[in-house]
Amino acid sequence: MINLKEIPFYLSDDDIEWVNHTMSKMTLEEKIGQLFVLVSRHGTKEELEQIYKVLNPAGIMYRPMPIEKALDLTNAIQKTSKIPMLIAANLEKGGNGILDEGTIFGSPLEIAATDNVDMAKKLGLSCGREGAAVGANWAFAPIVDIDYNFRNPITNTRTFGSEPTRVKEMGLAYVNAIQECGLAASIKHFPGDGMDERDQHLVMSVNSMSTDDWDKTYGSIYKTCIDAGAKTCMIGHIMLPEYSKKLNPSLRDEDILPATLSSELMNDLLRDKLGFNGLIVTDATTMAGFTIPLPRSQAVPRAIASGADLFLFTKNLEEDYQYMVEGINSGIVSKERLDEAVLRTLALKASLKLHTKKEKFTIEKASKILGCEEHLLWAKECADQSVTLVKEEKNVLPLSVQKYKKILFYPIESEQGISYSVKAGVCAQFKELLEKEGFIVDYFVPPQGYEGNVSPARDVLDNYDLIVYLANMSTKSNQTSVRIEWAQPMGANCPHFQASIPTIFISVENPYHLLDVPRIKTFINAYNSNDFVLEALIEKLMGKSEFKGKSPVDPFCGKWDTKL
Repeated sequence: MINLKEIPFYLSDDDIEWVNHTMSKMTLEEKIGQLFVLVSRHGTKEELEQIYKVLNPAGIMYRPMPIEKALDLTNAIQKTSKIPMLIAANLEKGGNGILDEGTIFGSPLEIAATDNVDMAKKLGLSCGREGAAVGANWAFAPIVDIDYNFRNPITNTRTFGSEPTRVKEMGLAYVNAIQECGLAASIKHFPGDGMDERDQHLVMSVNSMSTDDWDKTYGSIYKTCIDAGAKTCMIGHIMLPEYSKKLNPSLRDEDILPATLSSELMNDLLRDKLGFNGLIVTDATTMAGFTIPLPRSQAVPRAIASGADLFLFTKNLEEDYQYMVEGINSGIVSKERLDEAVLRTLALKASLKLHTKKEKFTIEKASKILGCEEHLLWAKECADQSVTLVKEEKNVLPLSVQKYKKILFYPIESEQGISYSVKAGVCAQFKELLEKEGFIVDYFVPPQGYEGNVSPARDVLDNYDLIVYLANMSTKSNQTSVRIEWAQPMGANCPHFQASIPTIFISVENPYHLLDVPRIKTFINAYNSNDFVLEALIEKLMGKSEFKGKSPVDPFCGKWDTKL
């Protein structure tokens, strides 16, 4: 039973009247359309027109785009949509999650390294204000996964760390802040990523916790955010075997499904045990974690039948829409389940007052908010408070031109991905910052030859006072690990000279590189690669500012030699 007057909708009588009136006028086709949230990658009206030829969706997700395109698309949606649309974005680390011009505030792990819950609130406010400036009303955030497994290629810097209490406090602060800005929060990825080392984009992943341990960790986090009024929850393609079997003892291991297809996890655990009355949305159904367990013709309607209210993305719009129609006509999705899903979607829209808002979004208004002075100041504060000196060789820091005139610089920069990656060129930018301080900085050039005729070590030992590594290797979808791949011949850019020349290793995107450079004696984590972080790094290396960050994960990866 959906209580529209209570948490998280809190609808007035007028709101409920709009919901019921809208429902009563909808055709079956319109109701089916309201099960879908699609994506706009290019922000064009043509893209929107192609969607409308098939269905009128409940919402659309914006990938980052220029401000002019976002505004044009939002105004076009408002003008043409019979029922107001949800407009979502991955507002995880700043307004850059929806706009090219948005503030890159900081990754959640950078926020966590400040050990300052107020910084998570500032992240939420920054994301909310900048998203709302171009019409967003739904944040696919916060991520409340727990980064228990350092090998997980997705959670990493997208989490608030590996300590459940910190994740809970910071996730809650973000929820309250983003919803204060008029956007719905989406706590994700239920039932919790970060235990497995596999990527749900590529395979169904597993949360292997016992029911008691899950209740104390992930369960406690979700319950706290739900009780605070989080309006939506995003379900991951993640199995939770211990709970699935507890809730349905007849399940065989081979019949356990990921949460996006599991009635036990969505209804019995999330709705009944945790008391979630809000809207459930699947994670992207284009992921292999969704497509592997069942034929897509069954999986599309089964996601709704099992408890999801909204179906995120399609592989082929016309085909998936037809699968949903067939699933409803055949009874996989009952009329009651269809109406319940649509009712929750309309209730969410009413709770956000989308049925009463008639705002025209303009570049003049939006430009005053995007990258405003306050958001940039907060991002700078976050950088200053988060950069972490993990371990330090005695008497190496602070740097000075007098001590280390000539620096040999080793850039390690992976090919940039599309979804959660960072800008390219960070290593070159950092090299320039070192040079501005007066250092002579040369790029490392791999030696020629193999055993017996490699360039002599004195070419390095006689010419350089300091070695600096900068790693800019971000997590991204569809990769199976985030590890350094060393150059040929024989790991040419490995820290061969760290026992002879003072060596500093800095990571701006992945906190776990000590796994590959365990004997490095001075190691720094920065968790993000925006300009403020790079500037903060220089300030701290030069002794103009102290290192303030606290590791929100185990940077030593549980290995004894990484602490040496």
